Order: sequence, then C-alpha cells, then structure tokens
Amino acid sequence: MQTEFCISPGEQPKRLDVFLVNREPKLSRAAVQRMISAGRVRVNNQSAKSSQKIKPGDVVNLDKPQPARLLVDGQPAALEILFEDSACLVINKPAGVAAHPGPGHWNDTLLNALLDHALRAGAVAMPGLVHRLDKDTSGVMVVAKTKTAHCRLAVQFEQHAITRQYEALVQGLPKHSQGRIELALGPDRANFKRTSPHTQHPKASVTEYRVEQAFGAAAAHMVLTPRTGRTHQIRAHLQAIGHPILGDLAYGARIGPLDGCSVPRMMLHAHRLGFQHPLTETYCEFTVEPPSDFQLLYDTLRLTTVEAGTVTEA
Repeated sequence: MQTEFCISPGEQPKRLDVFLVNREPKLSRAAVQRMISAGRVRVNNQSAKSSQKIKPGDVVNLDKPQPARLLVDGQPAALEILFEDSACLVINKPAGVAAHPGPGHWNDTLLNALLDHALRAGAVAMPGLVHRLDKDTSGVMVVAKTKTAHCRLAVQFEQHAITRQYEALVQGLPKHSQGRIELALGPDRANFKRTSPHTQHPKASVTEYRVEQAFGAAAAHMVLTPRTGRTHQIRAHLQAIGHPILGDLAYGARIGPLDGCSVPRMMLHAHRLGFQHPLTETYCEFTVEPPSDFQLLYDTLRLTTVEAGTVTEA
C-alpha cells in the first residue's frame, strides 16, 4: 500500500524519518528507518536517507507492507465467566494478562483462552474482542460470539452508550473531591505508544471522577467514569492532573511517599460494565470487586494512614 505526502509551503524543514513518524504515528522511528534503508521511501522519486531534510514542494512516497494475517491458537486457561449465552460472554479479566497477541506476548493472552473455550464448546463462530483492557488492568469485559453481536456491541461503544466505571489507587490527593477532566488526547508527539494532550491528532476526551477515600496526602482511592473511549484515557487524564495511577510508571507514577508499600502493578480495575444485550436489547450490568493485590494495597494504605491519623472518608 502506497501513501504519498506533498510537503506544504508552511512545513518546516526536518529530517525525513522525523517527518514520517509524525505523519504515521503507528510506526516507530526505528521501523521508519528500516523502511527507508530498504528503499520503501522515496523523495521526489529518488531513494532517500533517514537524515535527509524534507522541504516545501517535496513529494514523499511511502510503501507500507500489507500486514500479515495473525493466526491465533487456542490455549487452555482459566476464565472467570460472569455470563454467557449464544451471543456474548462477560468475563472478569485478571491483571497481568494481555487481551490480544502482540509484541512481547504472542501467546498466553485472553484471546488464546477464549478461542480454546469456544473450540471446547464446539462453537462455529470464533469470539471477537469488542474492547480491551490494558495488560495490567483487571475487571469486566464483554466478548462477542457472533458477527452480529460484535457489530451491535461495537456501535454502542462508538456511541459511548456503554456504562463503564473504574476504580484506581492514585498518587497524591486531588484538590477537588469530584470533577470532570475535559482534555483532548491523542498519540504523544515524542512517543506514539503513549496517549497525551501533547499530540498532533487531538480528540475530545472526558473522564468524570470522584474521590472515595484519601490516604493522607500520599494517595487516594478514586472512582472514574470515562465518557469517551480513547486509548489509555484514564491513565493519561490522571497524569495530566498530577495524580497518576500507582504502579503506572509509563504515565509518571513514582514511589515517593509510599516507600514501604508494595505496588505490584498498575492499580486500575474495571469495576462495572453495562450494555444493551446485542440480541434481546435488554440492559445488562455486571460488577466485580478489585482483586486481592488491589485490596491488599488499599488495606495497607488505610492502616498506615489510620495509624498516622490522616485517613479521610470522602
């Protein structure tokens, strides 16, 4: 697949690889440089180098290889199924399990386990992930079992008609006990794998929050309701207001005043999920409590701050 870029008069001269990373945020700079070295990038129909400066009037052609079809095998794994019928199933995803195969985890994913579950049940259609939770996020997910169910659920997600509520343990104590974060997000200009307000492709993003409990000034237990569905939205919004999720090193979390408290992972849990059933159109809602590691850290923070006399109920 070929993509052509015509450099506009207002474009500032910059390295070819930097220009392409900004225009193709799904490609890393290393990937772009490999494509340039392989002759897949041309400037004015001439071979180019990564360091070459593009300028107004140049025409850049990029040949992107078609992605190979990803073959996923079923692998036996325990699934905590909250609900299942012919159209969909609802599960409680454990922390530490990637939803879908990708770099670093091509096997042992949730999709592998779902495929195994479907094959054992003699299913004709294969399950499809309508949405995802990050690897270290636990909680409720809905999975489609038919193409029709997938389409109908996907429309609800696209229209933000899904009820979603998360719990998080965050660094520090927000100034306001409840609020609304309205901050446009997109791929970060410096690192496309992160979501950030510092982006060339901002999209409106809204997260509502409530502080359930304050652990002195060190940490807080929050309930969050995303009103839009951007990648890493909650993580990026909490970082933006200065209260990243405990354990989320990619979005600015640090140990700091929590020395002595073990934070085994990112402390984010999908507590509630509600949707219209894709066949019956009846409203379904499921809730699951945070897992033991989340609860253990919560109890440790509470005990520490109770002893210090600084715990506060919201």
